[in-house]
Amino acid sequence: MGPASGLLARVSPGVLRAGSRELGTLTPRGHLTYTGPSFQVRLQVQSVDKPQYRGTLHCFQAIIKQESVLGLYRGLGSPLLGLTFINALVFGMQGNTLRALGRDSPLNQFLAGAAAGAIQCVICCPMELAKTRLQLQEAGPARTYRGPLDCLAQIYRQEGLRGVNRGMASTLLRETPSFGVYFLTYDVLTRALGCEPGDRLLVPKLLLAGGTSGIASWLSTYPVDVIKSRLQADGLQGAPRYRGIVDCVQQSYRDEGWRVFTRGLASTLLRAFPVNAATFATVTVVLSYARGEEARLEGDAGSATLAQPSSL
Repeated sequence: MGPASGLLARVSPGVLRAGSRELGTLTPRGHLTYTGPSFQVRLQVQSVDKPQYRGTLHCFQAIIKQESVLGLYRGLGSPLLGLTFINALVFGMQGNTLRALGRDSPLNQFLAGAAAGAIQCVICCPMELAKTRLQLQEAGPARTYRGPLDCLAQIYRQEGLRGVNRGMASTLLRETPSFGVYFLTYDVLTRALGCEPGDRLLVPKLLLAGGTSGIASWLSTYPVDVIKSRLQADGLQGAPRYRGIVDCVQQSYRDEGWRVFTRGLASTLLRAFPVNAATFATVTVVLSYARGEEARLEGDAGSATLAQPSSL
């Protein structure tokens, strides 16, 4: 293992494996910073024939004007319901896979991250389906769903298990490589920046590595995220339009051009850097401190044990 092999890799074998991120309020790729995704989905799925929003800023202003600030957080309950499970799955799977591969290297970091991204889709897909439906439904008494659980229950009654997992294939196509890029970028940058305990610039370096990792992760698969959102919203306001991923890509490109695959990207990247910077820096610093305290206590206990015979 090199001198700058990445602090996360060194702390994950212990604490990240067990609790998979003790700071449960922080989530991979910024799911909890919710202002961005609230209008991100609306921009991604709006009709090209009758566009409701002219861009990110106009969408932001329109939501506040029509629905108040609370409109920015519509569908928040759905991500919160799956938050703890996703945290545990992602960092637990990443740590265990990295150990199973036997060597901490950039390639193994990517593979471990990809495995973590794939496994959490089981929770992420239904969660994001509910979030998308809640964000796009009419506000007020005319709303179809009362909350995320009611949304999933109605979808299950009407469409069965297949309906609850709508968009699973596109979610896998998005999450698997993006989480690989996420952990790979962080590992490469912490090595390059020389992030080591005791460095007085450790926190700024971790912030830079974490924020850049978030941006790289979203850029790597953002067009797939647009397709996923469209597939999960399909049929909510009229007859279903798409027959699958390929058909959605073809229709979207034919009707709206290549720019459709970057719709909502600006708002996503604006929140990606600060959220992921704080996430990785906080997790790494806290867990490094925890591991240091654990080692100190074990050392004290060992010293006491060795000293005991002479004190009798």
